[in-house]
Amino acid sequence: MTTRTTPSTAGAPQTIGLPQGVALYVCAILGAGVLAFPGQVASLAGPAALIAWGFSALMGLPMAFTFAALAARFPDAGGVATFAAKAFGPSAGGIAGWWYFIAGSVGQTIVPLTAGYYVASALGLRQHWAPAIAATVLAIAVAANLAGLKLGARVQIALAIGVAAILLSVILVALPQISFENFTPFAPHGIPGIGQAIVVLFFAFAGWEAIAHLSGEFRDVRRTLPRATLLTILIVSVLYLGVAFAVVGTHSSGTRALDRISLGVIIEHGLGLSANGVVAIAAVVICLGTTNAFVASVSRLGYALARDGWAPALLTRRNRQGAPHHAILAVGAIGAAGLLGAALFGWGTDDIVFVPSVLVLATYVLGTAAAARLFDRGLRVLALTAVVLLLVTVPFAGWHLLVPPAVAVIALLAHGIAGAARKRR
Repeated sequence: MTTRTTPSTAGAPQTIGLPQGVALYVCAILGAGVLAFPGQVASLAGPAALIAWGFSALMGLPMAFTFAALAARFPDAGGVATFAAKAFGPSAGGIAGWWYFIAGSVGQTIVPLTAGYYVASALGLRQHWAPAIAATVLAIAVAANLAGLKLGARVQIALAIGVAAILLSVILVALPQISFENFTPFAPHGIPGIGQAIVVLFFAFAGWEAIAHLSGEFRDVRRTLPRATLLTILIVSVLYLGVAFAVVGTHSSGTRALDRISLGVIIEHGLGLSANGVVAIAAVVICLGTTNAFVASVSRLGYALARDGWAPALLTRRNRQGAPHHAILAVGAIGAAGLLGAALFGWGTDDIVFVPSVLVLATYVLGTAAAARLFDRGLRVLALTAVVLLLVTVPFAGWHLLVPPAVAVIALLAHGIAGAARKRR
């Protein structure tokens, strides 16, 4: 990656203000994480899943402000790849970029697939129909991004408001159903279960870095981005912890089928009628918002990787709306390939999520380490705090820790081959 400090998005419109910034952040973080993960991590850790959620939210504080400070100081479509390159050299930047590009693109299988589960359940269909429904969600998000970020940002505000209203409704409906008997035994799977839950939740909190790729398209990024970060931390922490408490307190998890639609179970039991249709609509709104935000951010990363010679040059091309349309289509294609695998081989979100989660973990470790090297004084302490908290969770990733090194080797080999080909020309 290059080490320039000017925005790589030169020529791209700077359209993102504070409302759009908060909306993009909220929808980047809340999505499949709040729909599918409360049930999944409750099954992994029992009621102690609340510790995993609390630790992840606490860890989000230094990470969020570290990435906001980096993005405000070095606004660039490369995001963490640019930060790593400035701190540790071009190879580190290229590796970080590919880690997050793959994680974010695979996420466009997980997020739409979560919506597919809820809609299939509401329609009385078998779960193998979920990938087809998910493909529609992904296609809409890709189309919105191809139309240009200005349109996408406006849509994002409406989606963010809808997400917050839906989740608050779930929390309120759950309150009368909560029984404190459901909080015992508190940690049936011990520390390992809590650790595995935290690793899964890295994907749920991945949005702190995602918006960095759009930093060059913020108006007055040094003022707007930190404010958007603070507001998002408050909103996300309340909603995530509230929904997690609701799922544990109502015991709306425990089987693979329940874990995938735990919020729907809460609504149905709380209202005394079948609320599957309402929850399915909510799931589509939430997942569409998240998919829209991630297609936008990850495609800008693809643009930056291509700009700096780490991906095919065609990903740098823009359409009339200023959107990097080939990069957007590439992210959509990777997500669609995952959906095809889900349709053919029965992959579920709980099967796939560890791969992007461990890649996000590796990306965050490298990104916060870069911040510790690039900053001084208070910001360095903030970054080092984030590094320490991240390293605590690394051992719980198990054999999935092999994924980041494998991606790094492939990225370096591909870059070397491409470089040699360019020299021969």
